[in-house]
Amino acid sequence: MPPGLPRTSCTALAALLTAALAIVPIGPAHSFTGDNHEDITRAALPWESITLTEMADAHVGAINGNDRPPYFDVGPLHCDNADYLAPRHASDYPRTRDEATTELLACVRTSVTRFRNAVEAADGLVDADGTVRADQSDLSSHCTWNGKPGRAKCAVLEQLGRGWHQIEDFYAHSNWSDRPAPGPVGLDNPPRLERTDVAPFLDIRRYSAMKDADWTRDARERIPADLATGCYTDIDSTGLKPADCDGRVTHNRALNKDTAASTRSRTGDNFHHATAGATAEITRQWNDFKAELIAKYPDHRRGAQMVCALVHDEPASACP
Repeated sequence: MPPGLPRTSCTALAALLTAALAIVPIGPAHSFTGDNHEDITRAALPWESITLTEMADAHVGAINGNDRPPYFDVGPLHCDNADYLAPRHASDYPRTRDEATTELLACVRTSVTRFRNAVEAADGLVDADGTVRADQSDLSSHCTWNGKPGRAKCAVLEQLGRGWHQIEDFYAHSNWSDRPAPGPVGLDNPPRLERTDVAPFLDIRRYSAMKDADWTRDARERIPADLATGCYTDIDSTGLKPADCDGRVTHNRALNKDTAASTRSRTGDNFHHATAGATAEITRQWNDFKAELIAKYPDHRRGAQMVCALVHDEPASACP
C-alpha cells in the first residue's frame, strides 16, 4: 500500500476531493494491480495495438491514471468505503445503508462526469464534414495524462480511462460477484451476492443524459441491500480520511480481490469472477460510448468517424 496523503486540514482534503470529482483529472495499491487492469482492458476492447496500449498499459496507460499520486488516495476514484453490514449480521454496525450507498454513488458520479467529458472531447477528432483530423488523432508520441489540453484522441482516452478505472475496481472491491465462504457472516466474512450480471447502477451512458438528482435517485434504488465495498483509509466523499477502519468491513481483510493471491480472491474462485465481471462491464461501457457518439454527432456520420478514429492507430488513412 502507498503512503497516504499528508494530513493537512479537513478543508484542504475536501478541496482535493472536490477537484477530483469535478475535473476528475490524475489516482496504487487499493486497486486491481496495473497488470490486472491491463488484462481486463485489453480483453474488453477490440482496438488496434498502439491505441490499446495507450489505454491499457500497466505502467503508463490511461486506465491506470487514477493509481498515480495524488489521486490514488481518493476513495470515490476506486469505489472504496461503501461498507455495510445489515442489522441481522451486525446490530451495531457503525455505518448505515444510506451512508454506504452515498459513497458508492460518489464513485458512480466520477464515471458519469468522465463520460460526459469524453463525449465533448471527441468532437475535436473530426472536422465538420466528418473528415478525421490527423493532427488530433496522431499517436506517434505518447499521450500524457495530466488533464491539460492536447490532442483530442489523448483527451478522450484520458477521460475514458479515468472513468473506467473505478468501474473495474468496483468488481474487485465489492461483494457483487463473490461466492459463499464457510463460516458465519461478519466483519471478516461479509455476504456474497453471487451476481453474474453487470451492475445496473453503472448505467453510465443513461445517467449522463439525466439530471444528477434524477440519476442518483434511480441508482440508489438499484443498489442491493447487502452490497458492500471495503473501508480503506483514503479520502471519502465528505473529504475526510479516517485514521483506521476498526469495526468496519475492510478492503484489506474482507473484500480485496486486487490480486489472485488475496484470501477473498482464492475463495470460490472470486478473483476470476471479479475480473470476468469487470471485463464484461468495460465491454458494455465501450459499446455505450460508441452508441452515444453516433447518436450525438449524426451529421456527416461524424460520430461513426469518431469511433473509427478511436479504434484505429492511423485513422486518417483507415477512416476515409
